[in-house]
Amino acid sequence: MSTLSHLVYNLLLFLQLVTGVSLVAVVTMQESKNEGLTGQIGTTASTSFKGKAGREEQLNLVTRNIATVFFVLCILVAIVTARMGR
Repeated sequence: MSTLSHLVYNLLLFLQLVTGVSLVAVVTMQESKNEGLTGQIGTTASTSFKGKAGREEQLNLVTRNIATVFFVLCILVAIVTARMGR
């Protein structure tokens, strides 16, 4: 394969690594929710005040976005790996 495809492959792997480490870091910053049965039923209390998202809501949003990017990168790495014949 060409040098460009190897460069793209290595770039995707690096981005996947950085995104994975970022995802782990953001998840560990979140507080555990010891809600007991309330969490199982699905009712949660909102902590936003006057429309502003609190720290937990912001961390949830960042986690969701990083996880989406990580998932897309995993798919791209799998496609590039299959095309390269590895």
